[in-house]
Amino acid sequence: MSRLTFAIVCAVTVVTGNAPAHAQPYPSKPIRVIVPFAAGGAVDQLARIVAAKFQESVGQPVLVENRAGAGGTTGANDVAKAAPDGYTILQNTNGQAISPAIYKSLPFDAMRDFIPVTQLVATSTVLVANTRLRVRTAKDLIALAKERPGKLNYGMTGVGNSLHLTMEMFKRAAGIDIQAIPYRGDAPLNTALIAGEVDVAVVPLAAIVPHVQSGAIRALAVSSAGRSPLLPDVPTFGEDAVPGFEASGWQGWFVPAKTPAEIVAAIHRETAKIIADPAMAKRLSGMGNEPVGSTPEEFAAKFRDDVERFAKVVKEAGIPLQ
Repeated sequence: MSRLTFAIVCAVTVVTGNAPAHAQPYPSKPIRVIVPFAAGGAVDQLARIVAAKFQESVGQPVLVENRAGAGGTTGANDVAKAAPDGYTILQNTNGQAISPAIYKSLPFDAMRDFIPVTQLVATSTVLVANTRLRVRTAKDLIALAKERPGKLNYGMTGVGNSLHLTMEMFKRAAGIDIQAIPYRGDAPLNTALIAGEVDVAVVPLAAIVPHVQSGAIRALAVSSAGRSPLLPDVPTFGEDAVPGFEASGWQGWFVPAKTPAEIVAAIHRETAKIIADPAMAKRLSGMGNEPVGSTPEEFAAKFRDDVERFAKVVKEAGIPLQ
C-alpha cells in the first residue's frame, strides 16, 4: 500500500468508523495532470518533473496532458468540469487569478469551481533592456522614462498575462509612461531586444539568463522579493527602484470543487514532500523556481488575494477586456 493510499484509508476510517467493503482506496487508477499550455514550456516542464515523482509515491500512473488554448482557460475549463474525485488535477500559473479580470466571460468560475491544493513554486521575472539603451538599473530606466515621457517602449507577449501586468504594476508604482508593443512569443521578443528594436521588457527569468550571461541583453531588476541565485548580481525592484515592490508569479495545483477534503489533504501532503526534497529543491532552483509546497488553506488565501490584486491592476491600467 502506498503512503498516499494509507493516508486516505486512515482518513476515511476516522470519518466513518470503518471503510466500506466496496470502496476503492485512492488512488486506484491513473491520475491526470492537465497543463493548459503547449508542451515544452515552463509549466509543462515542471508538471512532468513533479508528476514523475508523484507517480513513484502513489504507485499509480500520473499522466501529464497538454490542453492549450485561450490563454490557459481551455485546460482550466476541462478540470472545472471533471469529476471531483482527485483523478484530474490542474497545474496552472497565476494566470488562473488573472483570467477573471481580463475576460468578458469565462466558461467557469475561477473562485467557486476549483479548490486550490498547493502552490508548488514561486516564479520570478526580470526586467531587461537592450544594450543600446543608456540604462543599467531600474532606477536609470525610471529617470530616462521621466525625461522622455511616452517615448520609450516595452515588449509584451500577451494582453493581460502576468508579464504584461508586472510591467504595468511597475509603471504605476514608478509613475512612468512606457508604451507597449505586442510580440507573438518569447523568441521573437528576445530577438527584438537583442536587435535593439524594443527598449525593455519583463520576461521569464530562466529563459533569459543565457542572453544576459552572453551580454546580448542587460538585466535591470528581478521581480521577486529576494535576489535570484541565477542572477545574483541583479538587484530586486524593491532594492533598486521601488521600495516594497514585488511581483512574483507562481505555479500551483487545483482540483475540481467538491473534491473530498481528505483527498485534497493527502494530495497536498505527498506533493509537499516532493517539493521539500533537497535534490528536488535544488533542481527547481536551477530552473529559476523557489520551492513552496504551501497548504490548501495558505494557497487559497494567496489565490483570493491575487484575484483581487490583478482585478485592481487591470482596471487601473485600463487594459481592455478580451
